[in-house]
Amino acid sequence: MKKRNYNKKIDQILELPKEVYTNEPKISIIGFNEMIIENFKGILEYEEFFVKINTYVGIISINGFNLSLENMTNDDIKVTGKIERIDLERIVD
Repeated sequence: MKKRNYNKKIDQILELPKEVYTNEPKISIIGFNEMIIENFKGILEYEEFFVKINTYVGIISINGFNLSLENMTNDDIKVTGKIERIDLERIVD
């Protein structure tokens, strides 16, 4: 436990963003047409009108029209299209 607290203090001193040293997702939304999700685990479902993304702490569901997945890397994914609704479902530990 001491090692974990030590690492947390180092991260705070270096002022690293929390999403850099944890698996918590960071969601950035630009208008109603673009969404970037960092720290995702995988794609659970993908249709032109519905996208379901798995993260380390829950599931992100996106409803809309002409949805597409772009700029996918191991750590982040970009969803574009006409985003109508975003639902977050937390996985309880």
